[in-house]
Amino acid sequence: MKWKVRSSNLCGNIAIPPSKSHTIRALLIASLAEGKSKIGKPLMSGDGASAIRAAETLGAGINVIGDDIEISGIGSDYNKGKTEFDMGNSGTGTNLFASAAALGSKLRRFDGDSSLRSRPFKPLLDSLSELGVHCNLETSGRDLPFTVCGPLRGGTASVNGFSSQFLSSLLLTCPLIVNGETTLNVYNLHEKPYVEITLWWLSRQNIRLEYDSEMTTFHIPGNQKYSPFNLAIPADFSSATFAAVGGALTGSSLKLTGLDFSDPQGDKQVFDILDSLGVEVKTMSDGVIINKRHLRGGRLDLNKIPDALPALSVLACAAETEVQIVNVKQARIKETDRITVMQQELSKMGADIKEREDGLVIKPCKLKGAIVNGHDDHRVVMALALAAMIAEGETVIETAEAADVTYPGFVDDFRNIGADIEVIR
Repeated sequence: MKWKVRSSNLCGNIAIPPSKSHTIRALLIASLAEGKSKIGKPLMSGDGASAIRAAETLGAGINVIGDDIEISGIGSDYNKGKTEFDMGNSGTGTNLFASAAALGSKLRRFDGDSSLRSRPFKPLLDSLSELGVHCNLETSGRDLPFTVCGPLRGGTASVNGFSSQFLSSLLLTCPLIVNGETTLNVYNLHEKPYVEITLWWLSRQNIRLEYDSEMTTFHIPGNQKYSPFNLAIPADFSSATFAAVGGALTGSSLKLTGLDFSDPQGDKQVFDILDSLGVEVKTMSDGVIINKRHLRGGRLDLNKIPDALPALSVLACAAETEVQIVNVKQARIKETDRITVMQQELSKMGADIKEREDGLVIKPCKLKGAIVNGHDDHRVVMALALAAMIAEGETVIETAEAADVTYPGFVDDFRNIGADIEVIR
């Protein structure tokens, strides 16, 4: 699929879709609980669909009722379900479900699409190996497909925090180990807000654990249980980034509804960044209003919110002075190497953008329409759509179908607030 996108002005109201991060954690916990949970309005496409399939493979019963899902969990029957986990394009789902799949003694195999096969999973498998899991990479030189076979046992493991998902995976699973306490020694931790989302879920489940303020050591008692729950999934601040940046770039006034700023999602920091760059941000009880103002440059440390890099690199093109995006090297191990990809694709549109090891340097520039490629990366596709909305002429975005991974309604939602987008199938 391709999108043709032309210069646009965004204004009006836009409802933000459900959180991918919350959806996957909710599905995992509900699958491991004993009893029936109800998840209100989760993300059901893309990464959400992959997590639903993973829950079924784990042995959970899934019943979709309109926009909601009922899940009958497996309790402590960790050998229930099937062997083959098809994770599609979902790195988060693969990481989080891999540890859960290792709770039992049944061999489980994980695989996914070509993009997923290019991403790193071995650091998590190394940690699982220290806790008694037999892990095997099927192909030399890549981390997927892999197999795991437990049972996972208490003990001590080192955890590489270069992706926070490795730590979150173990935090969600180690409390369920039948015997023994687990100690996790964490190093090189990035993306702390995603760990905080995991801890938020564990707290709701009354899971006992201890950790230091820097999140370098976790002590987790075993033999704990998850309880069924009934919860609606919050709106996604990562998806809200695109509407917020779009409003800052093009609109006179754009209201984003459904956002809860008390939620632990780290990408709400984007609104503080917009404020620091000169955008008018008005937080309200039911969302936030964005008003376009003169955009100034600055230095943006995105270590905690790497998913914001594609959209903010587009915003930087419209700033009055240079923008430096720094301390976000882990953006290279997402669906694509987002640092390289955004440099390449925005350069095609005339951007003055240079790549650094840990980020980008972007100088003021005027963008022009071009044929660009989203590299099958949902956030790159949507960011390039924003770039096209401020570019002269027409832009064609290839692999646009990737947006469905987290935002299946992107085209309709943005058309409703003024985006000139044509879909070519």
